[in-house]
Amino acid sequence: MRKSNFFKLTIIMAIFALMLTACGDPSSEVTEPETDGSDETSTVEITDSHGTITVPVNPKNVVALDNRTFETLSDWGIELAAAPKGVMPGDSPYVEDDSVEDIGNHREPDLEVIAAVDPELVIIGQRFASFYDDIKNIVPNATIIDLNFDVSEEADTPGENLVNGLKDSTIALGQIFDKNEEAEKLVADFDKSIEDVKSTYNETDTVMSVVVSGGDIGFAAPYSGRVWGPMYEIFGWVPALEIDDVSSDHKGDDVSVEAIAQSNPDWIFVLDRDAAISSTSDAVPAQDVIDNSPALQNTSAVTEEKIVYAPDDTYTNESIQTYQELFEGLANVLDK
Repeated sequence: MRKSNFFKLTIIMAIFALMLTACGDPSSEVTEPETDGSDETSTVEITDSHGTITVPVNPKNVVALDNRTFETLSDWGIELAAAPKGVMPGDSPYVEDDSVEDIGNHREPDLEVIAAVDPELVIIGQRFASFYDDIKNIVPNATIIDLNFDVSEEADTPGENLVNGLKDSTIALGQIFDKNEEAEKLVADFDKSIEDVKSTYNETDTVMSVVVSGGDIGFAAPYSGRVWGPMYEIFGWVPALEIDDVSSDHKGDDVSVEAIAQSNPDWIFVLDRDAAISSTSDAVPAQDVIDNSPALQNTSAVTEEKIVYAPDDTYTNESIQTYQELFEGLANVLDK
């Protein structure tokens, strides 16, 4: 080999060795910035009553106004900046927490409180659904989601709307707050409770649903309205009584107790509105009202003790957990 070629080869080999050394040196590698595992900019797309919306995951300064979501948020340990304490169950951790600002009730809400806490997310629904536009104007930089669904007399399928609304909102909240497994379990338990009621109802017994408020018994119309109405569609209940011009009034429709008694229902399902409202001065326990109503004493439901009372906090806590508890109770008594 010629000497000049030997030198060239030696130089090339030396350069190659240096390159290998550099590749093995960790200080020369290009690395990605380290993170603490949390991505504050991550988002998720959900569908609310207004369409598809992009929502930040694990948002800060959350305002919740939907009674159907309070128990879920509380169970998941979600901190709230503000909430309508006047229409929440009295034993809710949010009511007892002074750091949670009080917006008041839906009749005279202090919406400026929402602006003051500078929320990243506002959850609207049910009683506060009508304030959607007002809240968007007050906090234009916040993400607003409306989880409301229609179970009124205007809805074509109030029962289906109730079931899908509770399930969809639970899944959406699970995505927003990174609680997907918890949300899926809630939905699975809820589905099971529905199937349990369907499997225990004999499809022939007649049902009367009522709302007791201020010592009065109101007729809760089948198929629509709060709590009981949509269940006639869900479970195929046979109504003991049907009337024209029904409403979704929170105290039920004005039907005489005598007319209720004359329908002679096999079952009476009762919502005690006052049990959920601590400020009601004329409250009388629903069971006392039913027990002391002379007109009802000879009905099949009373004589055979086929009366079911919804959980005490149902009127202000229409969460998926509340309905699951109610359905489990119905399945137990219908199965006897």
